[in-house]
Amino acid sequence: MLPLESVPNFSEGRDRATVDAIGGALARHARLLDVHADGDHNRSVFTLVGSEYELADALLAGIGVALERIDLRTHEGVHPRIGAADVIPLVPIVPEDRGRAEAAAQTIGGRIAAELGLPVFVYAPPGRGPAFYRRGGTTELQRRLDAGELEPNFGPPLLHASGGGVIVGARSPLIAFNVNLRGPLGVAKEIAALVREQGGGFPGVRALGLDLPRAGIVQVSMNVEDWEAAALDEIVARIEAEALARGAEVIGSELVGLMPAGAVAAAARAVLRIDGFDASRVLELRLLDAE
Repeated sequence: MLPLESVPNFSEGRDRATVDAIGGALARHARLLDVHADGDHNRSVFTLVGSEYELADALLAGIGVALERIDLRTHEGVHPRIGAADVIPLVPIVPEDRGRAEAAAQTIGGRIAAELGLPVFVYAPPGRGPAFYRRGGTTELQRRLDAGELEPNFGPPLLHASGGGVIVGARSPLIAFNVNLRGPLGVAKEIAALVREQGGGFPGVRALGLDLPRAGIVQVSMNVEDWEAAALDEIVARIEAEALARGAEVIGSELVGLMPAGAVAAAARAVLRIDGFDASRVLELRLLDAE
């Protein structure tokens, strides 16, 4: 049986001691593969794998540390959030394990509420993805709870004073991918609107234009939810063309966390123009299949 993946996002990307403490708590129970911390977003994305039971213990431990060390009342960062442990996705490695991931999300959500006292919202993209809960921040989310417009799936209808709430759910593998620009914030926002699916852009792409004052640049920050329908090289080419038309410049791109091997192979095929190239032509992946 393959492991499941979880990619928890915590609202801290500046205090290395806190990021390390959360990572240490996660790693005591599951295999931690990657940590991506960003000061402008003030957010860290952890990638870990394990059984349903290992991930549950790891995530409860990591969220417990986050509650002790993160206070949303003084938090500043460009990324939207409603919790110290903002979103906890459970991801199947193969499509056949989607049911396992959904069941794990329910179990973990229930434990977060019961053991840590946090309200938990089980998201269901695309209609009720994380953005559905984040719009307007914690103040607006609490207003919606008070008005009866929303209720948590688990836990109290009252956000934790310093820790907020937690968004939990199962989703397919996606690519968190950012393109950095030298230019005004307005250009990044215009381009984000053009490439996101909601604006008629690439299917399965969600995008925001963000200012990164610490880095001195702006960014088109994206979740590519269907990398087979929206090729990374085509997205970058579109962003580059739109930036050039507006007097801005693409200066690089950034991968947040890990990406599926198939997406790497697809990008290599596009750049190298190798006919018939796919993940089956990657040596290490073939060796893994043979084991």
